[in-house]
Amino acid sequence: MADTLQQLAQVLEERKSAAPDSSYVAGLYHKGLDAILKKIGEEATETVMAAKDGDKDKIVYETADLWFHSMVLLAHAGLGPDDVMKELERRFGLSGLEEKASRKPE
Repeated sequence: MADTLQQLAQVLEERKSAAPDSSYVAGLYHKGLDAILKKIGEEATETVMAAKDGDKDKIVYETADLWFHSMVLLAHAGLGPDDVMKELERRFGLSGLEEKASRKPE
């Protein structure tokens, strides 16, 4: 599974320098951060709706869309799946309450 995320991250990185009309992702990068964030919002909403419907196949499908667009955001920001995995590993073994308490106030 990690290989799939790494392969996707590589493709997304390559699309950053592609012509906007050459692929969906290249066009999304060209439109900028607001367009990427809008897609994440849409996909998050669709994931919630799929969960409310209880359709497991649709939940997986919409979650894949959400993860995909989140990876586009990570690449846009110069980050990748390893950055997220490191954060998840840091949290592993902490209770949710401990992790939340350790956050810096905004």
